[in-house]
Amino acid sequence: MAKEIVLTGITTSGTPHLGNYVGAVRPAIEASLDENNESYFFLADYHALIKCQDPERVKSSRKEIAATWLACGLDPEKVCFYRQSDISEIAELNWLLTCVTAKGLMNRAHAYKGAVDVNVNAEQDADLGITMGLFCYPVLMSADILAFNANKVPVGRDQIQHIEMARDIAGRLNHLYGQQLVLPEAVVDDSETALLKGLDGRKMSKSYNNTIPLFESEKKLKKAINKIKTNLLEPGEAKDPNDSTVFDIYRAFATVEQTAEMHQKFLDGIAWGEAKKELFNLVNEELGEAREKYNALMDAPNDVEEILQAGAAKARSRAQSIVTPLRESMGLVKFS
Repeated sequence: MAKEIVLTGITTSGTPHLGNYVGAVRPAIEASLDENNESYFFLADYHALIKCQDPERVKSSRKEIAATWLACGLDPEKVCFYRQSDISEIAELNWLLTCVTAKGLMNRAHAYKGAVDVNVNAEQDADLGITMGLFCYPVLMSADILAFNANKVPVGRDQIQHIEMARDIAGRLNHLYGQQLVLPEAVVDDSETALLKGLDGRKMSKSYNNTIPLFESEKKLKKAINKIKTNLLEPGEAKDPNDSTVFDIYRAFATVEQTAEMHQKFLDGIAWGEAKKELFNLVNEELGEAREKYNALMDAPNDVEEILQAGAAKARSRAQSIVTPLRESMGLVKFS
């Protein structure tokens, strides 16, 4: 029985935070242990250039995210772990797909429409500040997926449209040039912990500047957790666990039994300071060993580079087996 190809990437535009860990890193690594899967993990550094023009930030983020994956248990011997920018076939496929992608499809992309709406509401030119990178983002994401004929792509609910677009683009190419590409499927985690809340109660995101960095020191982790926004309810007053960022994050790291116990403590009126202390202890316990590995990897960039180069060799071999026959089907052949 053929293994299913599962592909996951994280954009390298910032420092990994608890939301990345809970929503992407941890479940992806767990899925990679399934012997029925052939897993691909990549650093989406081309995507980072769409929204970040700070070379040092992109450079440091690539290193931080690579070290994060490895520190959290990703086994490069069992998966294909690589940088997007090391795979030239992805860039080539991006162009081949662009040539069969309808502009109208790109016009409907949520990110592009959202940027246009912001400009229009501000009574500015609709396309002010919008690059072709942002506009064509779904095509590049499609190339990431289709270069390996991935079957499953774990994504957040806000990314489902991009997988649907990848299916549309692949279907159009197959119609024109024969059955070349597999139509991928989105895998959405609808669990209560899939989207972690940030310091201000909104979704934890670098865009909101409300994140808790994943591998800060114990002291800085405790300080960040103490900054989580809470209400003014006093100790002894019942608190709603379903309307609490503290509880939301606690649940993401706790067992079923621990979650039930904390739920009751909220109803019994646990003090916010005590709740945050218990949250810190729980998170710190899970991340402690990985933090040590992360720091060691950050101090050994050559070791990380060697792993990524080995992964790139495997990824390129796979991508070439997809892109080469596709080139030929489109007429890009050598003269004989």
